[in-house]
Amino acid sequence: MDLDSVECVSPYDGLEEETSHLHPPFSKSHGGAAADGVAPLPAISPTTSIHELLECPCPNGHTLCSTCKTRVQNRCPTCRQDLGDIRCLALEKVAESLELPCKYSSLGCPGIYLYYSKLKHESQCNFRPYNCPYAGSDCSVIGDIPFLVDHLKDDHKVDMHTGCTFNHRYVKSNPREVENATWMLTVFHCFGQYFCLHFEAFQLGMAPVYMAFLRFMGDEGDARNYSYSLEVGGNGRKLVWEGTPRSIRDSHRKVRDSHDGLVIQRNMALFFSGGDRKELKLRVTGRIWKEQQNQEPGVCIPNI
Repeated sequence: MDLDSVECVSPYDGLEEETSHLHPPFSKSHGGAAADGVAPLPAISPTTSIHELLECPCPNGHTLCSTCKTRVQNRCPTCRQDLGDIRCLALEKVAESLELPCKYSSLGCPGIYLYYSKLKHESQCNFRPYNCPYAGSDCSVIGDIPFLVDHLKDDHKVDMHTGCTFNHRYVKSNPREVENATWMLTVFHCFGQYFCLHFEAFQLGMAPVYMAFLRFMGDEGDARNYSYSLEVGGNGRKLVWEGTPRSIRDSHRKVRDSHDGLVIQRNMALFFSGGDRKELKLRVTGRIWKEQQNQEPGVCIPNI
């Protein structure tokens, strides 16, 4: 239930109470007999939880949360009167004092938070699901890392590799006709983690470029434990990029538009390709290593 704004509406006398299709928190057996045709307030036992008091709607108090208010089209499901914009300050104070589990507790988050702290935590929770990192389509699938790995393999048919080094060749005929192109995503499994290698063509201002970059399938804090290098070359020349993989929490487009990777101008890419420059033939090599204290720079720890 969204408690951003809690509505408190006075009961409307004389209208027959209708059954709500939402989640009534109280049984009709609560409380005593009605007086003068007005339903009595429910008797709240000492064991009644604050969560029950705030469930919506309460047939006798006509209290709805902002989420339910939208669902019932701004009309009270009990008395059918317009709800208006009356704030229930008492319930807002109650909401402020609630201690609630993170909504991602089923995914492993153990935290308990005050309501407004909970909202901030959930926006950054390490257990919140990830978006699918596939860049070739607008995929809306979300899930944890094991689920997304299976999804990438089974649904997107991506290339899956094991190891911390790679040697990929990207070929494209008529490269001068390519303004925006995305090559198949490649996923590497090393050090018990998964990494996504992206390669694509796009316009950088007026200049067409190719770009390769790596993303880490996990959170940013864990991504900083790893580094990677990319190298492309030909005709006695080469370009080298070294950096930290970005978390897939950052969208593919965000990483691409920040130019956080190996960027190759088209003319340079065609120079590396050799021949008559009518076909793109780029060989991109790279490696991934884990950063550790007392480790010699550039040492790639074997993936056991």
